[in-house]
Amino acid sequence: MHIGHRKILERITQNTENGKYESLVLTFFPHPRIVLQGESEVKLLNTLSEKIDLLEKIGVQNLVIHPFDITFSRLTAEEFVKTVLINQFDIKKIIIGYDHRFGRNRTANIDDLIAFGKQHDFEVEQISVQEIDAVSISSTKIRKALMEGNMTLANEYLGYEYFLTGTIVRGKQLGRTIDFPTANLQMEENYKLIPRNGVYVVKSTINQKTVFGMMNIGLNPTVAGENLAIEIHFFDFDEELYDQKISVSLLEYLRPEQKFESVAFLKQQLEKDRNTSLAYINKLNHLI
Repeated sequence: MHIGHRKILERITQNTENGKYESLVLTFFPHPRIVLQGESEVKLLNTLSEKIDLLEKIGVQNLVIHPFDITFSRLTAEEFVKTVLINQFDIKKIIIGYDHRFGRNRTANIDDLIAFGKQHDFEVEQISVQEIDAVSISSTKIRKALMEGNMTLANEYLGYEYFLTGTIVRGKQLGRTIDFPTANLQMEENYKLIPRNGVYVVKSTINQKTVFGMMNIGLNPTVAGENLAIEIHFFDFDEELYDQKISVSLLEYLRPEQKFESVAFLKQQLEKDRNTSLAYINKLNHLI
């Protein structure tokens, strides 16, 4: 989900004509590249539950998550239009990007869809190349920005702050011993893209309150960590979070993960990170 998608989705929600029609989004899971090309390492910007929440906030009334498998991928464009769009959804209008392709081997294009519309009595509204180019965004560009730690660009392309969702679990509790207690985020979905290792300024909504903090993504090399960990130190916050599911928004990338000579040097750097984070948050609050 990014601002390019949002442009189409907002156009859809505006076309429901006072309840005469309902808005509907059809999406697929798992990702077609995983099924067709066996790319088990494909990383997505949103988990399925995150996508559902984002679509609901935009105001989409119906979401259909169609299982994507080899059999479904072999439907011709005409079969897809007849069996899915017409027989299942009784569509009256499709709003779609100018470069959309569909059907087996993606052989059909917008002109084919318009022809099907005339044949089966549904309207096709095309979002022009000029409109799409105005928000010329791709998931590939966003992934690249995230892996470079460029949160400003990634969040601009997304139209919202990139976030990670997971459950808080118990860690080694080393942070408590150096006055930097952390909440350890465990993510269930292994297909969600985790940005570049390093330290970030973050925020989360906990008990209806916005809480800021800093987060480290990495292996904790100073204490010989072996597994990737996502640890958040929340500022001015001491509530129990174990077993709670939270979302953490990434605001700014501060620095790469480092290995320090000792835990004492690590603590010194964390204090610098906290000061840098608080300065960023203070500046952010003044801009709001």
